[in-house]
Amino acid sequence: MIELLTTTEMAQADRLAVTAGVSGTELMENAGRAVADCAARHPLVTRMMVVAGPGNNGGDGFVAARILAERGYRVGVLLVGEAGRLKGDAAAAAQRFKGAVEAAAPEKLAAADVIIDALFGAGLTRPVEGLPAAMIAAMNARHRDAQGKVEVPIVAVDLPSGINGDNGAVMGAAVRASETVTFFRRKPGHVLLPGRLHCGAMRVADIGIPEAVLDTIRPRTFLDAPALWSAHFPVPRVEGHKYSRGHAVVVSGGLVSSGAARLGARGALRAGAGLVTIASPREALAVHAAALDAIMVRPVEGAGELAAFLSDARRNAVLLGPGGGVGAAMREQVMAALAGERGVVLDADALTSFAEAPETLFAALRKRADGATVLTPHGGEFARLFKVLVEKHAVKQKLELTRVASHETGAIIVLKGADSVIASPDGRAAIAENAPPWLATAGSGDVLAGMITGLLAQGMPAFEAACAGVWLHGEAGRAAGPGLIAEDLPETLPALYRALFVALGATPGQP
Repeated sequence: MIELLTTTEMAQADRLAVTAGVSGTELMENAGRAVADCAARHPLVTRMMVVAGPGNNGGDGFVAARILAERGYRVGVLLVGEAGRLKGDAAAAAQRFKGAVEAAAPEKLAAADVIIDALFGAGLTRPVEGLPAAMIAAMNARHRDAQGKVEVPIVAVDLPSGINGDNGAVMGAAVRASETVTFFRRKPGHVLLPGRLHCGAMRVADIGIPEAVLDTIRPRTFLDAPALWSAHFPVPRVEGHKYSRGHAVVVSGGLVSSGAARLGARGALRAGAGLVTIASPREALAVHAAALDAIMVRPVEGAGELAAFLSDARRNAVLLGPGGGVGAAMREQVMAALAGERGVVLDADALTSFAEAPETLFAALRKRADGATVLTPHGGEFARLFKVLVEKHAVKQKLELTRVASHETGAIIVLKGADSVIASPDGRAAIAENAPPWLATAGSGDVLAGMITGLLAQGMPAFEAACAGVWLHGEAGRAAGPGLIAEDLPETLPALYRALFVALGATPGQP
């Protein structure tokens, strides 16, 4: 289930299901039952309260309330709004519930042992105010005590109320749920921050929507997972050799910042590149040579020498930026690298060097017909490089920002973070959710850029290489564990690759 459906796409999925013969009543019954099943898992419950809104989300809450009452639970519904505003399937669900329905008020949550949040669904687009905001505050107050310990579990229907389903934004106020039950597929707001932080444990329920609806919807947003890119992942073959696995080049900065290039190079080598060379200024040659074994180092200084070095087509992927220095020299090296058909990864200083003249870089990126260019900015680098672009399009949210940047530049953009977004010029985007917090350490991004470069060197398409690199980087962080340093990350890849090959059913070394 790697597809992430926007609220519009999810509404289309509902309509297509009805067209295929699944009634709206059946969909709501199945959704409410899934919510009831989740709520019923909590032990020692004497009183459940459903906070219901006037839409279909509230209808799901009424179904859950009825089913729980039929199972012997004490259930009440606090309705925000007037019962007369309920329409269609939601109105019918409310009529079938024979328990107490009261006008919502924050103090009425005092007796609840479990709260079901059925106030707003994923389609919320305006800030929460008035009574709904007061109910959200009351739910959150009951959820945790003053020490932060969970006191009353909250089960959210579809998405915690107050979270925008398309971008994860908090619309003024939002419920902090223990668990969230969504239907058919997750939404981007379940994965993007801060929405993900409000969801708690995620459950995706099958409510009867046929999988075939995806063929019509054709989603363009995905969870970053092996199913997205595994068909393109390079598996070593028995007839292969180091030259067939590509030659990655990492451009180094001066002596005092040379460690960043070595981290990138190690990432590229562990990612599977057959050969890796650090193109180094002469002042840093000795320190590189002393620190490296399998990774080669060559004297390459300035844009002219870099262009000559990269003229060998076997050197088919290059990384610039980590510790490379900011300024005119870096800009010239970037232009030299972009002039060829090789894969190019631009990170850190390679991006910041164009902050004052971004259109110069963007114009060069647009000329690259093969599209094998990946930019890997963190939030600050992105803001500096794409400031004018963002203002021009008046976009604010991460997923949309990354898509616009990719479309305007023709490059793959990896906007890094705990919810890294990878966007392609063709409109595809992926969101990662597997990065542990201890990845936020010096040099971690250099390793990621190197891993992507290593995958490009092996011939992986740029979007898939970026997605695979981000996913593997997150898994490497998990494997290394708390307290990791950047040097630990490449060393986890052999075990991760073994497990990945098994999961993919691949047999490395077979013809």
